[in-house]
Amino acid sequence: MVSLTAVLFTFCACKAKSQKKTYKDSEHYSFSNPKIIHLPQALDEISGISYYAKDTSVFAIIDEDGILFKIPLMNPKAIREWQFDKARDYEDLVLRDSTFYVLVSNGEIEKLKFEGDKINVEKIDFPNASKKVNEFESLYLDSATGKIVMMCKDCEDDKKSRISSFFLNDTTQEVSFFSGIESNAVFQKAGIEKEHLKPSAAAVNPLTKELYVVCSVNKMMLIFGPAGNILEVIKLDPAIYKQPEGMSFTPAGDLIISNESHQEGNGTLLLLKNKTKH
Repeated sequence: MVSLTAVLFTFCACKAKSQKKTYKDSEHYSFSNPKIIHLPQALDEISGISYYAKDTSVFAIIDEDGILFKIPLMNPKAIREWQFDKARDYEDLVLRDSTFYVLVSNGEIEKLKFEGDKINVEKIDFPNASKKVNEFESLYLDSATGKIVMMCKDCEDDKKSRISSFFLNDTTQEVSFFSGIESNAVFQKAGIEKEHLKPSAAAVNPLTKELYVVCSVNKMMLIFGPAGNILEVIKLDPAIYKQPEGMSFTPAGDLIISNESHQEGNGTLLLLKNKTKH
C-alpha cells in the first residue's frame, strides 16, 4: 500500500518540476545553456576579463589582489600570473593593443604594459575618487570611437533614473562624461517595475556593434544598439549566472562571461557560442 507521505512527495515533486522557471535565449546566444569552464581556487574572486585571440586565452583580474592572470581556454588549470600592484578593489579589465586597463571600484584606472616579464604601471585618477560617492564595475572599449569607457554601478547622480558612463582621454590622462542610458526605457522593455540597475560588466559585440551590459545584482543582460537604444533584456538564470562580474567577446562574436564563486563551488567561465556566425 502506498503511503500518504509518498503520494504527497510525488505530487509536490511533479508540481515543482512543472513550475520550474524557464529562461529565454536570444537570436545569437543560448544564455540558458552555456559551456561551463571550472576555474582553479585562485580565481574564485575573478572579476574582469579580456579575450586574447593570439592563443585563445583569457586575461583576468580578481577583486582583492593586484594580480594579472592568463587562463588558456584549452587548459584552464595552467594559469600564469603577474603581480602588478598591492591589494585594492579591482573590478574590470580591457586589453587594447598591448596595454591593459584595470578599473578600480572608485573610478581610478591603472594602465599596465609589459616590459619583458615585468609590468609597468601608470595610474589615472577619477575626479572625487577619494570621496567614495561613486562606484564602478564595468569597463569596455567603444568600437565606434576607440575610447575606453567605464560605466557606473552606483553613482551619486544616477539613482534609478539612468546609468552614466565616462571615457578616458589617453592624451590628457583625464576622465570625462561620455553618455547616459535612461533606465525607464529598460524597465519598459523588460516589463518590470523600477529598480536600481547595477551594471557589473560590459562589452561591445565586434560583429553587431551592440553593447552588452550584464547586471549581476539584477540578473539581467541588457543589449543596446549602436545608437544607444535598448534592443533586448534577457533575464538570467541565477543558478548559472551566480555572480557574473566580467565579460568579453572573441573576434568571431562568441561571448565569454566570468562568474565569481558564490556560496559554493569555484569561479567559472561561461562560453556562449555565436549561433548566427557562418
